[in-house]
Amino acid sequence: MNEGRKEIIQIVFVLVAFVFLIKLFFIQVVDDRYAQLANSNAILRQIDYPVRGLIYDRNGKLLVYNTPEFDLQIIQREVKNLDSAKFCEVFSMTPAGLRQSFKELKAKKEYSPVKPTIFLTKLSARDFAKIEDNIDEFPGFYIQARTTRAYNAQAAANAIGYVSEISKTKLERDKTGIYKQGDYIGQSGIEAFYEQYLRGTRGVRFKLRNVDGIEKGSFRDGEMDTLSTPGQDITSTIDLELQKYGEFLLKGKSGSIIAIEPKTGEILSMVSGPSYDPTLLTGKNYSSNFVLISNDTNKPLFNRPLMAQYRPGSIFKIAQAMVALQEGVITPETRIRCDRSIIDCHGPHTNEDLRGAITNSCNPYFWGVLRRMLNQGKSNNPFDDTRVGLAEWNKHMSSFGFGTRLGIDLPNEKRGLVPSPAYYDRAYGGRPWKFSNIYSIAIGEGENLVVPLQMANFAATVANKGYYITPHLVKAIGPSGKPLPAYVEKHFTTIDSAYFRVARDAMERVVEAGTAQYRAKLKDVIVCGKTGTVQNEPRPDHSVFIAFAPKENPTIAISVYVEFSGQGGRAAASIASLMIEKYLYGATKRPQIEEYVLKGKFL
Repeated sequence: MNEGRKEIIQIVFVLVAFVFLIKLFFIQVVDDRYAQLANSNAILRQIDYPVRGLIYDRNGKLLVYNTPEFDLQIIQREVKNLDSAKFCEVFSMTPAGLRQSFKELKAKKEYSPVKPTIFLTKLSARDFAKIEDNIDEFPGFYIQARTTRAYNAQAAANAIGYVSEISKTKLERDKTGIYKQGDYIGQSGIEAFYEQYLRGTRGVRFKLRNVDGIEKGSFRDGEMDTLSTPGQDITSTIDLELQKYGEFLLKGKSGSIIAIEPKTGEILSMVSGPSYDPTLLTGKNYSSNFVLISNDTNKPLFNRPLMAQYRPGSIFKIAQAMVALQEGVITPETRIRCDRSIIDCHGPHTNEDLRGAITNSCNPYFWGVLRRMLNQGKSNNPFDDTRVGLAEWNKHMSSFGFGTRLGIDLPNEKRGLVPSPAYYDRAYGGRPWKFSNIYSIAIGEGENLVVPLQMANFAATVANKGYYITPHLVKAIGPSGKPLPAYVEKHFTTIDSAYFRVARDAMERVVEAGTAQYRAKLKDVIVCGKTGTVQNEPRPDHSVFIAFAPKENPTIAISVYVEFSGQGGRAAASIASLMIEKYLYGATKRPQIEEYVLKGKFL
């Protein structure tokens, strides 16, 4: 009997010991809360945020740099007898604002009463100077240093983009584990596309503290610290002075200007109007300013050079001409009568050859060109014949980069539209269609859609006699001094280079004696260009112009869209020629044209 009791008691002791061992294992190994409680009073873990890479213009002028910013962190377990009145005075808060901050603190996903959690964000250097002498009066509160973006010029906002705290949605989608709540991330422009190069790598420091919370140096002489790695600097392709001039000319107008160096595809200037002041999207007023900018009916965050899709208008006639030449349905000497009973036209001309038709922007001529292109007699059925011709036309047009994303190093680029047989099959719901249904695409109207970037790239392609390099905004990343590999590759069109000479000659005549002669002609350089007046019923037409200069060894290609401004030879041609002058000579030699643009009375 006693032996049985003895065994039971032994078993009970073993079981109790086993339970204690399991509990001890969980406390010491699995659950780190007790370790945190033990260490939190003596050791403070601080994030060492990396310095984000700088951004320069093509000439080495600093565009974007970093400026100090501070977050106020709290370890709530250490907050004792908070003097809320004094706290509100030091931090310029109201009692209601302080209560709201505590309420929001506990709602944060990362909140822990024993770990540092952000309480106030985006304190400026001025704020820090004000509170530095008082922070020791508030046990449990600590300053975390970091940096934010600052700008040397209020220019190129849509191209450069902005940086802000990573959203919960993006954080949930991040599979790399690189980002934590509170980290800053590029949200648009260069800042977003080159985020992996600009961001750097986060580090961590462990600080010893005494019982009063005062820092006493590094824990274990920094043995456990990891240093942050700064982001890589970037040299952009932007010419700051040209960019500022373009924004000056487009002020008060809606539209875009894109200038490209043809041989390299480097974007010299990318202006979206209206735009915004990039300094508004920094600091503690970021949220309120972002709401104001986002709700602006002028859409300053809408990057028109990449995202606005317009009909191309008469500038498309250059591409139509080269496709028809390649297909052999016309020659440079082909004459087509300007029959205005077929389609309306403008200007005094009657029976032009190809160069004359481009010079005078003859609509009936290009109606006839497209008809020859689409109806080559390859099928006895007129509907099938048009399908075959349109498929070939689409192939050539797509080789210029129309109807597809070019692949610029910015997010949110749109495709535009070059209609295909499949497109019209959908549009007509399976019913047959032929040339007479779609002829408006001959003059850049109808279903054609382009983004301004594509038209600037097209001008560069003509300047290069048949190839383009994908337009891009970054010239060099870090010490390598090179762009990404995608931005050095040549893309050739399906058009023989000989036909580009015809296009170049015709574009020269447009400026010398055609629709652009009054405002685009320059005294000392040959400008090759083409005007466009894009229908926009019921509102006024859009003014469009593409150009490159000089004719031989061109160094700049440009497209200009000015919304609701009428004829292409007015607003757009004027702005483009002023930009060319600025780039080639440093200033305009025609102040009267600049004054005309700034007045903005184009209709």
